[in-house]
Amino acid sequence: MNMTELQRDAVTELINIAFSRAAASLSQLTNSRVDLEVPDVSVHLISAISKAVGRFVSGEVATVHQVFTGPVAGDAFLLLNFDGAVHLVDLLTGSKHSKGALGASAREVVTEVGNILMNACLGVFGNLLEVRFSFSVPQLSLDDLANMVQSLIVDEDELQHALVVAHDSACGEAK
Repeated sequence: MNMTELQRDAVTELINIAFSRAAASLSQLTNSRVDLEVPDVSVHLISAISKAVGRFVSGEVATVHQVFTGPVAGDAFLLLNFDGAVHLVDLLTGSKHSKGALGASAREVVTEVGNILMNACLGVFGNLLEVRFSFSVPQLSLDDLANMVQSLIVDEDELQHALVVAHDSACGEAK
């Protein structure tokens, strides 16, 4: 699937509005300023997503996954590098997780933040497109990026589906 320049601009603006709302929610949660840049939007086959996303994160990642249904349906993912997930938990709880692991309560924090941020983003989409979504319960996964991407592939037909990647290089920077 290729997007025209007009389609890419429209999707970028839609995602920019959604990211702004999500950033406002994250700012309130952390009592920190969240700086954003215009998102970089691209479309990739799932088979090429490891390389595309690998430019921004590598190694172990924390992924919050939530399925949404309605007139427009899909899978939403919040993807954080592991250190970013630990830092986010530290900002929200005031604690330090220096042992390099996220305990059960820290995992719940990351899952709930993912739920809040994805609902903020998808809420903007729904409002602008005038559609309603239903959401599954969010699921947290801590895994290597390559394994996470592999989990998206159900069968060979899945390799034909495209995945939209929207990345904001400053999205995880709380100040």
